Amino acid sequence: MSRYRISEVIDGSIADEAGIEPGDILLSVNGQAVKDIFDYRLFLACENILVEVEKKDGSILRVDIEKDENEDIGLMFENPLMDDERHCRNKCIFCFIDQLPKGMRESLYYKDDDVRLSFLFGNYVTMTNMDYDELNRIVRHRLSPVNVSVHTTNPGLRTYMMGNKNAGDVLSKMKFLAEGGISLNAQIVLCRGINDGIELDKTLDDLSGLIPSLKSVSVVPVGLTRFRDNLAHIRPYDEQSALSVISQVGKWQQKLKKRTGSRIVFLADEWYLMTGTELPGYEHYEDFPQLENGVGMVPLLIREFNDALHGGKKPYTEGTVSIATGTSSSGIISMLAKQAENYYPGIKVHVYPIINEFFGNTVTVTGLLTGQDIYNQLKGKPLGNRLLLCSTMFRAGTCIFLDDMALDELSGLLNTRAVKVENSGEALLDAIIAER
Repeated sequence: MSRYRISEVIDGSIADEAGIEPGDILLSVNGQAVKDIFDYRLFLACENILVEVEKKDGSILRVDIEKDENEDIGLMFENPLMDDERHCRNKCIFCFIDQLPKGMRESLYYKDDDVRLSFLFGNYVTMTNMDYDELNRIVRHRLSPVNVSVHTTNPGLRTYMMGNKNAGDVLSKMKFLAEGGISLNAQIVLCRGINDGIELDKTLDDLSGLIPSLKSVSVVPVGLTRFRDNLAHIRPYDEQSALSVISQVGKWQQKLKKRTGSRIVFLADEWYLMTGTELPGYEHYEDFPQLENGVGMVPLLIREFNDALHGGKKPYTEGTVSIATGTSSSGIISMLAKQAENYYPGIKVHVYPIINEFFGNTVTVTGLLTGQDIYNQLKGKPLGNRLLLCSTMFRAGTCIFLDDMALDELSGLLNTRAVKVENSGEALLDAIIAER
């Protein structure tokens, strides 16, 4: 029988009131062994359930629970999947992990491709390691949405791009899920001269056939580092080729908006930033379905910042602060900093665009900056009272950069207080105007 250690019990939940505690071990639900999180969620979807746990003292607690059919009981587990994580079996020509330098922490080299992570955390999966038994299980469990890394619907091209002979049937698998009532989101990493142009048109045409089950598609430019020895040759997008993508996707947005009431397809902010094209307004992104793929992050930041700025003047501390940012977003951050200076007299903001020497200057996003690049480019510069750094630079839940430098270490090296700032416009304004 499988055993799953409980890491947290939500205060006031059914499980809490039943006397289940962190450290207890789940043994069964309704007398059935739980294979993974999918089974657990399915077994919970009843009005009457029997939960069996082993207490920390070794005694067995059996709890009869009456609840609403879709009501959770409030248990969290040490292993959220309740099973081993599935490793990626692909060898994608554009894989960012394959472009990492040697010597980084081991966890950065791990490639997951687990549909359960899609359901739990919004991860994108390729479906190359999923058979129809697994798809049937998703439909049976009613687990939506499934987020799919599509890239292309051309079977031969997808097989090549993903380095996996099982990659060609993604569209049929997505159709199966759609017909089973499962919602889908899709991601396309666009590689210049490979899956763009007429191939992109084919992919978007195929995917549009999955509407209304298909809720959104993001189109993201491939990320290329300087560590591509012995990897497939991929050309980076330049201004002209990126403008072509913007125009092409714009036509699809107009077509789908007229047909469905939604644009469905959205471009990552990076396309606009690399071409100097004005970003669409806040309303363009509808309910921001692809935010985690860098779609609409900048317009959302601007809206949040302006709402906070004009929502009433806050107490503030006069002085000078600095912001380190990726080169692609430095213009936007400078604009917001200037607005703060104008609204709050006595505030001065230095914005420093940081060139990514670690991964290569083709990597321009803020979230991939390292502590060593920030230090090397800011040492000796006037930084003021504190240096503001976006939380996207750090490992989730930590103050550690990708190169393993700690935030406190950077503070000591630069002899100024470095501050991690949550990735929102309101948090940015608060960090600029208030000594925290």
